Amino acid sequence: MRNTFGNNISITLFGESHGYAVGAVLDGLPAGVKINADYIEKKLDKRRAHGTISTQRREADTLNFISGVRDGRSTGSPITVIFENRDTSSGDYEKFKDMPRPSHADYVAQIKYGGSHDERGGGHFSGRLTAPIVALGAILQSVLEAKGIHIGTHIKKLHSICDRDFGSYSDDIAYLDEALFPVLDTECAEKMREEILTAANMGDSVGGILESAVVGLPAGIGDPWFDTLEGMLSHALFSVPGIKGVEFGLGFGFADKYGSEANDAFATDGEKIYTKTNNSGGINGGISNGMTVIFRCAVRPTPSIRKEQRTVSLAKMENTTLSAGGRHDPAIIHRARAVVDAISAIVIADALASAYGTSYLGG
Repeated sequence: MRNTFGNNISITLFGESHGYAVGAVLDGLPAGVKINADYIEKKLDKRRAHGTISTQRREADTLNFISGVRDGRSTGSPITVIFENRDTSSGDYEKFKDMPRPSHADYVAQIKYGGSHDERGGGHFSGRLTAPIVALGAILQSVLEAKGIHIGTHIKKLHSICDRDFGSYSDDIAYLDEALFPVLDTECAEKMREEILTAANMGDSVGGILESAVVGLPAGIGDPWFDTLEGMLSHALFSVPGIKGVEFGLGFGFADKYGSEANDAFATDGEKIYTKTNNSGGINGGISNGMTVIFRCAVRPTPSIRKEQRTVSLAKMENTTLSAGGRHDPAIIHRARAVVDAISAIVIADALASAYGTSYLGG
């Protein structure tokens, strides 16, 4: 099992959903970087469960740095953050060790770890581990913003309801930074909330598509072949629970275009070079071209639902049925946007450190 991602800037995850705590270690950040606790709390709040459209598990997630931070600044040593697990209900999960939930990690965990894994709350597979990702990602988001690089994500589609496209990227990202429910059209946001509640009342769940924009990333970041900017982002994004697809720019829409329609023509204003369109999503040949980086993530409906589903008893090798019961999200997409932003910040910070050195991320 490998739980570390990144080269010059890396993050390592540890803990289980119902264990003592979950946490992460951020390594490679230079000394002297300001650690803004209020900024981190703001990002964490976007991931927290709120109201009836999220799980009723309510963890305080009090920010607790146990290394790497002193007097509000990084010390240069690894930064470790932990969040204690207090609001657990482990008994809800006992049956899943014998009767795996359809489309959940229960079955593959049994196969890979031979039954020695911690199944409570999903264990190490749980979205609970995204809390420390958001906290450490927020540190890097703050660093990137000081460099003029801003990241924002909205729910482009939930079930069959679509939000508007990005307009002014800077204005829309600023709006999303203040929005607890990440949708650009307020009328559309209300419809999405109602759709989530409808699914919850049916004992079901819904998924959708998150669309992200990275503004201000300079040209020349990334590598061809195996460490492409798209490849590194996709690698990290696919680790976020529930993400089953990632596309950049026009993505699968390229299949319907001629080259003359799809190509992004170059232009200049006499000082800088830009493209007239951005079908490539700000990346050519695996390297940023200076335009806004655009990508979308498909988020599956939450597998844990109250409706009865077919499964098997692993002990008896018999077909059976189960209802997940317990406390589960009818949708995770609105909470996942904070995780996508954090993961993106980690990847981009690492790519910048690879290009310019880790000192670039300093004060």
